[in-house]
Amino acid sequence: MNVLVASDLDRTLIYSKAAARLGLGPEEPTPELVCVEEYEGAPMSFVTRRAGELLAELAEHSTFVPTTTRTREQYGRIVLPGRAPEFAICANGGHLLVHGESDPDWHAGVRKTLAAKAAPLPEVIAHLEVVARPEWTLKLRVAEDLFGYLVVERAALPPEFVPELTEWANARGYGVSLQGRKLYLVPDALTKGDAVREVARRASADAVFAAGDSLLDIELLRAAVAGVRPGHGELADSHWSAPHVEALDAMGLSAGERIAEWLLERSRSRPVVGA
Repeated sequence: MNVLVASDLDRTLIYSKAAARLGLGPEEPTPELVCVEEYEGAPMSFVTRRAGELLAELAEHSTFVPTTTRTREQYGRIVLPGRAPEFAICANGGHLLVHGESDPDWHAGVRKTLAAKAAPLPEVIAHLEVVARPEWTLKLRVAEDLFGYLVVERAALPPEFVPELTEWANARGYGVSLQGRKLYLVPDALTKGDAVREVARRASADAVFAAGDSLLDIELLRAAVAGVRPGHGELADSHWSAPHVEALDAMGLSAGERIAEWLLERSRSRPVVGA
């Protein structure tokens, strides 16, 4: 069987040093880490040594597809253990990479869909420029000219801001996702799930397995025959569930390790597609 495994990266498989402490008590030591991302010479993202071994093995047993909201540039900083993937999905499905290069036909199709189904991005950015307050906003960014996000001081973020922004965004065909210090506004029509289905078609996959932790991963998980999520993140906080998605209790690095193990086990299985 040709098994396709599509997984979110940040806070699902890979973790910053701060996120790595999720689920650990103050006296518990951080497990031995393997750096998988550097930025300006400094280590940024990590997996445990065991998770790295599992991911390297996973790449040998499946068509492994990193699936991220990161831009292509941000994704390019990551070097996961094991064989380099043939396919990757960046910008929440806006770019489908084949051997590291964006497929122009896929991207053109995405642009056409967004023009028909979502408000223009400049309108969204203009709204953020008005409502984002300097006392808790660190940065305002546009990602690949597809969506926008704020980098915020989360502890200072007013409790009413996200619900109010969500209501405004939903009326314009956008969703809101708060992940760590990043607050995303992403078109509803821009999904990881659509891109994964396209990769599954190209790879002639018999089954798709997936993992993710945020609201932006729901369509990714829905595109799979079975999926898994960690015990932290937006999906856990909102108690989101689906019959085919296993909800782990594990958090942080231990969740990343358990997810890698779960995906590897499924890559070796012989599932009934559609079950």
